[in-house]
Order: sequence, then C-alpha cells, then structure tokens
Amino acid sequence: MTHNHGDHCSLPKIQKLRKKDTVVIAPKNCASRIVGSVRTLKPGEEITVDSVRIEAVEAYNIKRFKPSGKPWHPRGYGVGYLIKTEGKTIYHAGDTDFIPEMRHLRNIDLALLPTGNKYTMDNAEAAEAAIAIGPKTAMAMHTWESDREEFKRKTEAKSRTEVVLLQEGEEYRLN
Repeated sequence: MTHNHGDHCSLPKIQKLRKKDTVVIAPKNCASRIVGSVRTLKPGEEITVDSVRIEAVEAYNIKRFKPSGKPWHPRGYGVGYLIKTEGKTIYHAGDTDFIPEMRHLRNIDLALLPTGNKYTMDNAEAAEAAIAIGPKTAMAMHTWESDREEFKRKTEAKSRTEVVLLQEGEEYRLN
C-alpha cells in the first residue's frame, strides 16, 4: 500500500487477496486501517521478503493542492517503492508529482508512473519523469481518464524508454 486513501488502502480488497503467509507493507498511516500483520516502511527503509527487496521512497505533491491550499499528498504522507527481485528493479511511484528525488533513481527496469492529473502528475509531467529516470520500460497507472497515448508519445520521442499501455485484464511479463 502506498498511502491511506481508500483507492490505495482498501481493507476489503486486501482481505480478498490476502493469504495466510501474505506480508502487507504500508506506510504507518495506512497500517492502522489494516487488520492483521503489517510491516510499515517510511522513505529510506527497506525490507526483504523471501528474495524480494522492497525499499520505500518519497512520494508527494508539489503542484497539486486541495481547495484549502494543502497538497493532496503532502511529503511524509505516502510512499513509492523500489521492488528488487531476480536482478530486476521495479519503481512504483505511488501518488506523486514529478519530484526532485526521481532524478536520482537509476537502473530501473520498469517504472509505474501515475498520469491522472488531479491528484498526481499529468501525462506531460509523467513523460518528463520517465525521461529523467530512464527506465527500460514505463507504464502509466492511476490514469483516471487521461490520454495515455500522450504519455507514450512524449516519453518515446525523447528517450529510449519503451512505454507499454495495458488494457484492463492484460498482463505484462518483465523479462
């Protein structure tokens, strides 16, 4: 789980997927909503489960604000994750804008970047993030109803990153 908003930290969905040996990983503000065992991580912390190493990284807004003027996702509220297994690294950005910390990410095989606009980056910013990170492959997530093709066009025009746009129900295998 990346943060405690209901579309990211849903107890019914967790319970539906959870098995006896499932390890749920979440930031502290989300863990309090989850029944059962949870491992909490904050940016910079990591855990290894079986042979999978998971490191929490920053995820926050610098451009997207509530009517009150506060960010939808203030710094320290949620996290993204670097997931390392079988010699591959997956970056799950969480709900975030294109933040300075992304410029320091390296050797990413797959970057999952939000492109929904109201609460996260829009397609153009997500393309900037993908170009800065330089993953082998990028995917749009948290898209709401945005034009994911814009993200693909802008990213592929200025980088060697391949953008894969999955349709609901499709799978992608990271080779």
